[in-house]
Amino acid sequence: MTTTMNEFRYLTRDDVVRALSEVDAVAVVAEALRLHTERRVMLPEEAYLPWRSPGGAANRCLAMPGAVEFDDGFAVGLKTINASLGNVDRGLPRSQGFTLLLDPETARPRALMEAAHISALRTAAVTAVAARSLGRPGASTMGLIGCGTLAMTHLELLADTVPALAEVKVFDIDPARAERFREEASARRPRLTVSVAASARDCVVGSDLVVPVTTVTEGYIPREWLSPGALVSNVSLDDLLPDAVRHCDLLVIDDWDLVSGDNRRLLGRMYRAGELLPPSGIVEGDGGGLPSASVRKVDATLGEVVSGDHPGRGADTDVVVCNAFGMAILDVAVAHRVAEAAERADLGQVLSL
Repeated sequence: MTTTMNEFRYLTRDDVVRALSEVDAVAVVAEALRLHTERRVMLPEEAYLPWRSPGGAANRCLAMPGAVEFDDGFAVGLKTINASLGNVDRGLPRSQGFTLLLDPETARPRALMEAAHISALRTAAVTAVAARSLGRPGASTMGLIGCGTLAMTHLELLADTVPALAEVKVFDIDPARAERFREEASARRPRLTVSVAASARDCVVGSDLVVPVTTVTEGYIPREWLSPGALVSNVSLDDLLPDAVRHCDLLVIDDWDLVSGDNRRLLGRMYRAGELLPPSGIVEGDGGGLPSASVRKVDATLGEVVSGDHPGRGADTDVVVCNAFGMAILDVAVAHRVAEAAERADLGQVLSL
């Protein structure tokens, strides 16, 4: 059933999951990264609202608009994702929200869908794209730090998209949670060998792919933990120590404006401290001068690597850090393909405005 201008399609989480069975999320994310490099996206600043719950938990609301000019159409929308660190103790997911898609012609609502599943999936898809384009050939071992929903999404997607992956080490500050994760992961992906590491260090050392998926605000992973050839997909953004960024062989981001405009996360703090420069290497606000040799420059965006504008990894022994801040255009791109699949299969409910 198609919708009229006075109707929109509402998709629950189950509807989104069903529609995604017809969508190659990794391919959609790779395409959106390429289009970002080609400047065929719009990525305004996000709105960030933090507060403390009456019980003292750290809460926040993010509103992230974006638009993508696909070869076969235009997608525009807004993702809102809300989170409370107190939800884990309540037995609730940490994050939840909605993604709203608009009709590009009239700007009227086209679809409204559960956002958390797409948000987790596109984050894992960025790691999958990074593993394919920046990972060491034949990489087979992954270290996952943090054993929540995002970690499981990574494990399942990478098991399906990185053929050489065979061993997964996991660590969580809650040993019982790590053991429950190991049991569930082993049941879901029995071809993988999943083990619980005794420490974060043990999880990282010797891993070809390191994926921190935590809520920490202070770094703990130094450069010395990273083995030759390791790729770090730093999707939770604060787990690395500055020396891991300064002394990696290749530093890749998704969007410089997002990274440099943020004052809470590691790379944004390094930029404000004069320790990090954009891919151009130009000292901003300094008459275009060259930086000192001690300042780290971003080497490329992931979109440039995907599109072939940057060669990526230089040697099998290079340590690569991919610090993807998280772009709303990826949520909009995946949600757009989900809405198309839902319309074809008549999933969800058609509601009146």
